[in-house]
Amino acid sequence: MALMESGMVPLGTPCPDFQLPGVDGRAWARDDFKAELLLVVVMCNHCPYVQAVDDRINLLARACEGRCEVVALNPNDAEAYPEDSFDAMKTRAALKSYAFPYLWDEDQSVARALGAICTPDFFLYDRERKLRYRGRLDDHWKDPEGVRKRDLREAIEALLEGREPDPLQRPSMGCSIKWK
Repeated sequence: MALMESGMVPLGTPCPDFQLPGVDGRAWARDDFKAELLLVVVMCNHCPYVQAVDDRINLLARACEGRCEVVALNPNDAEAYPEDSFDAMKTRAALKSYAFPYLWDEDQSVARALGAICTPDFFLYDRERKLRYRGRLDDHWKDPEGVRKRDLREAIEALLEGREPDPLQRPSMGCSIKWK
């Protein structure tokens, strides 16, 4: 797997509008999310970087419930990577008991509009749905026991407390998105 870093989209960039099918059988739109903050996670099933952190993403979603809504989307080419198909997404979401909607970006338009490059890639938006944080989940993707700095969680807490997130935002890293 080729290691990629997120593109560090400019802060203040608006969250693109979207309407995508979820593994729960519902179509989800950006404006369905009403919490003060919205975290959009670009991920997939097969990426070892996602597999290493998806339990932490799930814990974060549960911890922030009601204050920061989390939504994940998978833009990978399912023909080239069948383990990232919509049916496989349903299976993984059920297996992992995801606490957030897991959406299929089949035409890859939302990932492109976000400026996503890798999986996982994290985009945190404020109430006006302007980008306030983009970057890594934490400082140790491979080993949850080695985590010393929880960058994304600290950004969420700062915004919820009316403070600015740390301006030093380090890129996320993971597998490249499998573009069609």
